[in-house]
Amino acid sequence: MFYHTQTGIWEEVPSPFCGIAADDLKVKVEGNRLTIIENGCPVTQPAFEQEIGDSTPQIQGKTARLETAIARTVKLLRQSRFPLISGLATDVEGVRAALALADYYGAVIDHMDSEATLRNMLALQAGGWITTTLGEVRNRVDLLLVVGSDIEPCFPRFFERYIWNPETLFGQDTAQREIIYLGQSPSGQAAFGPNGHAPLIIPCKQEKLPEVVAVLRAQVAGRPLQAESVAGITMEKIAALANRLKQAQYGVITWAAEQWTFPHAELTTQMLYEIIMALNKTSRCSGLPLGGRNGQAAANQVCTWQTGYPVPISFARGYPDYDPYHYNTKRLLESGETDTLIWISAFDQDDTPPITSIPTVVLGRAGMNFTQVPEVFIPIGTPGIDHAGHTYRTDNVIAVPLRKLRDSGLPSTAKIINTMLERSY
Repeated sequence: MFYHTQTGIWEEVPSPFCGIAADDLKVKVEGNRLTIIENGCPVTQPAFEQEIGDSTPQIQGKTARLETAIARTVKLLRQSRFPLISGLATDVEGVRAALALADYYGAVIDHMDSEATLRNMLALQAGGWITTTLGEVRNRVDLLLVVGSDIEPCFPRFFERYIWNPETLFGQDTAQREIIYLGQSPSGQAAFGPNGHAPLIIPCKQEKLPEVVAVLRAQVAGRPLQAESVAGITMEKIAALANRLKQAQYGVITWAAEQWTFPHAELTTQMLYEIIMALNKTSRCSGLPLGGRNGQAAANQVCTWQTGYPVPISFARGYPDYDPYHYNTKRLLESGETDTLIWISAFDQDDTPPITSIPTVVLGRAGMNFTQVPEVFIPIGTPGIDHAGHTYRTDNVIAVPLRKLRDSGLPSTAKIINTMLERSY
């Protein structure tokens, strides 16, 4: 539990910026300035230490009072025929408020990373899945297969916290854990064991990954193919990988779908789930889809428990309507179907809205620099820094409590949106 050890020093601070929600940060607070002094990483360090910058509301680039900016946003929403609420990078309370706003105005609600989510969600909807948690990985895994992903840039401390952890509940020697990369090679040294043991790398080009995974699925299912190699990988290597997966006591297959740019990536995800299901007939294996940054996991959790659907959802018909293709942010903007954009981005000053000709309202982290000046900009606080809140980590099982670390005076996403709703009635 986070706590003060001395004035201005917070211990065991959870991070809302990485999908694994590391909760062991030590943060020094001096006024509005934050410094991570222990357990930082290339993701959390710059996110916590971003300067606040200009925190004044603006209308068309000119300073405005907060009440005026809110009133202007309400007027735009009232005039809109088909508004779009997107970005949605905020905490649980912020997503709940955004859903209420979408419901009231018959808007579409989407997340900036929903296309990556879709690569997993379509496979889940088609056939179900068997997944594990970060806690189970920490305590049980003996073989980790990383498929088509470089984990370290997005989740720098994943191996430190969940693979090479010195202790487990069952006395496992974690240094003996085996790491295999299929497709993408790791960019750093995090996957190397404490004793220097290197991961096994079976490389292939990303666009060839669907073929390789399909052949691996056939091998796991006991259906050998009449071929000598696939994507430059010999059948002997594929067969050896299949056998190693079958022999594992607690195998885990992990991937980061946001890194997959090839067409119909959801079919590759579905094949991975089929491999996992086949392995569980005789051994034990689980999936661990990695993601959840920018409040992605929180957005889908809240939307699902409140409507029965993940994002994107439209309320234009008076009820939640899920359609991941027609309600996609990029498609709606390019087609001209939406006429007002509300963009929410509480975590990163660089996550600005897409350039568009329609009126745009940004509820964003203070200090944003825009390529295109929005109609309205309302600076908001960052969850876990400027106000308390909750977020979900990548495995979707833990609602991580976030605490206010400084008194910046910046309002939360939920507070601004709830004020908009009050002015709308």
